[in-house]
Amino acid sequence: MPLFEAVRLAIDSIWSHKLRSFLTLLGIVISVLALIAVVSIIQGVNRYVAVRVTNLGPGVYVLNKFGLVTNLKEWLKAQKRKNIWMEDYLVLKESLRLAKRVGAGILQFDAVKAGNQRLEEVLIRGVTANMLQIRKEQVQTGRYISPHDYDHRGYVCFIGQDVATKLFRNSPLDKTLTLRGQTFRVIGVAEPMGAVFGQPQDDFVHIPLTTGLKIYGVQKNSISIFVEALNPSMMERSQDEARLLLRARRHQKYGQEDDFGIISATAISGLWERLTGTIATVALGVAAVFLVVGGIVVMNIMLASVTERTQEIGVRKALGARRRDLMLQFLVEACVLSTSGGLIGVAAAAVMLKIVSLATPIPTLMSIPAVIVAVTISAIVGLFFGIYPANKAASLDPIAALRSE
Repeated sequence: MPLFEAVRLAIDSIWSHKLRSFLTLLGIVISVLALIAVVSIIQGVNRYVAVRVTNLGPGVYVLNKFGLVTNLKEWLKAQKRKNIWMEDYLVLKESLRLAKRVGAGILQFDAVKAGNQRLEEVLIRGVTANMLQIRKEQVQTGRYISPHDYDHRGYVCFIGQDVATKLFRNSPLDKTLTLRGQTFRVIGVAEPMGAVFGQPQDDFVHIPLTTGLKIYGVQKNSISIFVEALNPSMMERSQDEARLLLRARRHQKYGQEDDFGIISATAISGLWERLTGTIATVALGVAAVFLVVGGIVVMNIMLASVTERTQEIGVRKALGARRRDLMLQFLVEACVLSTSGGLIGVAAAAVMLKIVSLATPIPTLMSIPAVIVAVTISAIVGLFFGIYPANKAASLDPIAALRSE
């Protein structure tokens, strides 16, 4: 029997029992839907995290007191570490040979006012003048903090779009806002950065680091040191150099654990991917269970189909159909049935991902490799679970088959 003829017969048989065929495919549809949706959402989120969440340029890493803290025990342990001081920043700035730029900053959340308008929990970042080149904020209007502002502890600020929109009706340039009772002149506004997972990224105020330390207290604030390697390929070597210098300044012994943390975009992405990898493993396990269940249902339906078509099989054998013709017919039917479920699952996943992207801040990225793998696996499931029904049909005795009621 030609393959094309076997496919045509399979489609006719499936179409003649549409409801039964659809119910048969539910397990495969759900498993393919789950597989594609999970992989696509995870890939989209991973890319989103790599591009948006870290807010660091390529080849940039941060040395700070805490590092990447993932649980309460680590956070409590990090609380006992020494602060990183301005002296540490100045030494690294002068000594690092594998760094293109070295900046520093502190971070606070505080309220700001302009006239009768007040914003709570605004991100206040004290920064060095080169932070614009190290981080991803960009100037839309005005200018950024200058070395002169930094050296003279200027009361000037660079603000995000949300702060500009909520506190000022018109252009905020050269207008003032109040922070901790001190008046700051607005010298620049950043380009919009949007939101990350629904959380706005434009509600910030940058002030000179020297001014920030004066307001919030030198002894209370640990400095974060931002380092941009000479190029991204030298990032690990630059981190090793900075680690050695800071360990030497803090008199840490050989073999002693670092009492500071290093954060980079790669480290954040790696941590996130490990987390999502665990989620993906669980989800893929569930999808595999659904696939097996769907395969068993396909096998049962194919066995029922063999029983229903016993006389047809007998007639075909009496007219000269060979064993391999019947094997091919029922294998192709099982394969077409399960592959149809896979394609329906792909369509359902595409619709679901579109709804998710429109209704939530969760980014999605339709994974073509996942689509190919899912459809291929669904076809293999049909082929595997169709072997027994096909073999049973091919093994029927033609005389007994013709006599069946």
